[in-house]
Amino acid sequence: MQIPNEYVSTAEDVADQVIRKGKNVLPTVARLCLISTFLEDGLRMWFQWSEQRDYMDISWGCGKFLATMFVIINLFGQLGGCVMVLGRLKVDIACGILFFIVVLQTFAYSILWDIQFLLRNLALIGALLLVLAEARAEGRSLFAGVPSLGENKPKTYLQLAGRILLAFMFITLLRFEVSFLQIVQDLLGSILMILVTVGYRTKLSALMLVLVLTVLNLYHNAWWAVPSYKPLRDFLKYDFFQTLSVIGGLLMIVYLGPGGVSMDEHKKKW
Repeated sequence: MQIPNEYVSTAEDVADQVIRKGKNVLPTVARLCLISTFLEDGLRMWFQWSEQRDYMDISWGCGKFLATMFVIINLFGQLGGCVMVLGRLKVDIACGILFFIVVLQTFAYSILWDIQFLLRNLALIGALLLVLAEARAEGRSLFAGVPSLGENKPKTYLQLAGRILLAFMFITLLRFEVSFLQIVQDLLGSILMILVTVGYRTKLSALMLVLVLTVLNLYHNAWWAVPSYKPLRDFLKYDFFQTLSVIGGLLMIVYLGPGGVSMDEHKKKW
């Protein structure tokens, strides 16, 4: 058992070095990845204005006015929220706006009854909670010289909820195929996701999961290789940017750590 532990310790040391060297850019990269699905969808509302309006009108029979209002809310809500998150401007309000957009689209596109899309939207909400947790951490750091009154519990619970909700994304990526590589992929990914969820060796597990998801995303969702006239291109693009947002959430975990409610934190007390 000693050799595996040595390998794990070496891997954690390498991960710590990577995190330290990238600590100045890591939160920005995490935020950019995280808001990518909102940015892509907001731009789609702009470039496919009439198609989106007509789709809502036909689907719900709500009339041109309400369908247009839906497109406007999604357009300005998503692009405005993305700018605020990237610029660290009123992050709590920005996350509230993006959370509202996720809920609105869940009902508008009948995602509530599609378990795969519903789980992915829950994972997006988890990623937004991690942005809120980072914002609270930054806010507290401004008063580093002031005596602390205890642990930042809202931040801790945001990190816990974010970790749990991110796990739903990986559930949608599981493929129950009888092949050696697929079984290994499912097992490895599931183990890493469980470790991230319970907060054990969290930064190493999250970093490894980022690598796994990045490879799978580039392989399975290569939308740029599909001609623009094929509907498959839009489906792959949707999956690509949603997965990229979850990768951003995992990078936020790498940057922030697991928080107080985690096995890593409890290990310090043993």
